[in-house]
Amino acid sequence: MGFILRLLVNALALYLLARVYAGVSFEPGADIVSVLIAAVVMGIVNALIRPVLLLLSLPVNILTLGLFTLVVNGVVLYLVAAATALNVAGFGAAIIGAVVLALISWVLDAAAGALKLDGGRN
Repeated sequence: MGFILRLLVNALALYLLARVYAGVSFEPGADIVSVLIAAVVMGIVNALIRPVLLLLSLPVNILTLGLFTLVVNGVVLYLVAAATALNVAGFGAAIIGAVVLALISWVLDAAAGALKLDGGRN
């Protein structure tokens, strides 16, 4: 149940990101399946590629006191856009979109926790 909830939260977050930020959008005619596919790809990229990128960028991340993580998150969003129906206007838009996506996901996670939809997850 937790996986499905996480998938739906990520899909809703991506959809809301495309609605509130003009730098990120879905292709015209994209349906709910396209949004769900983008959420699945986002989960896979976050699980497999993001840790490698964070490890490789560790020296730069230490020098910037963690701010380089924003760039890594932008790269992840850009990779998801390259593989799905998600469109990103450019690399700068990917970084800003990743920040907005993190904020939207944080709010949705807090709402799911407040409604006890997370199954008691802390």
